Amino acid sequence: MPKSLKARLKAGEAVHGLLSPNVEASTLETLGLLGFSVYLLDTEHGTAGPREAEDAARVCEVAGMTLLVRPRGLDPKLILQYLDAGAMGIMLPGVREVDDVRRLVEAVKYPPKGLRGIAPVRANRFTLGPEKIEDYAERVNDETLVLPQIETLEAVAALDDLVRVPGVDGFIIGPRDLAMAMGYPGGPARPEVEAAVDRITKTVLDAGLLVGTTAQTGARAKELMGKGHRILLHNVTALLKNGAAAYFGALG
Repeated sequence: MPKSLKARLKAGEAVHGLLSPNVEASTLETLGLLGFSVYLLDTEHGTAGPREAEDAARVCEVAGMTLLVRPRGLDPKLILQYLDAGAMGIMLPGVREVDDVRRLVEAVKYPPKGLRGIAPVRANRFTLGPEKIEDYAERVNDETLVLPQIETLEAVAALDDLVRVPGVDGFIIGPRDLAMAMGYPGGPARPEVEAAVDRITKTVLDAGLLVGTTAQTGARAKELMGKGHRILLHNVTALLKNGAAAYFGALG
């Protein structure tokens, strides 16, 4: 069996993923074949739901990718549906306090680590496979990623406590929304925001946890990897934009 995404990350490997609100089978499959390891379905800003997540999970498995989901908020029943559909991790936006992170862990993990309910669903092959249900629950508790997102000033202020919540695997920094919160609309590249991202990165890494963020170019991804980031997320629209710019720019 291939190593899980979490196992690869824990081994120190950097993974490159794409963030998008859209699900289109052939596009997803192509992106996987191009070398991306992660597809993060953005249901916070998009209209996709559990049904689309299930379709995305099927394609990701064919294309060698792992599906993660960003839900619209901390709704345990909705998170349950995404996980049951086949998502192997949740990136939660809008985190502000320790209770948000604790409730996220509870929603993602089966007992005794959390409160996730179990049923015959796609994620466990409708209990029709050879794996015993108790073995499945233990394995998935180990393999599923819990990734709160740091993009609010409240989360930054509470970060020393957030990193101590049991069951959290790491944090994803949202530089654009963080810049907005800091009073710099559209300015994630400002020195003040860069400095905040570096401080957050250090705190998370010092706690022995994973850290990741967005990277709009390969050069930026390489720079972030040098600072300890192991989850690098590009944007499908930006990927297309960069490709188009390179094509038309070459025409002179």
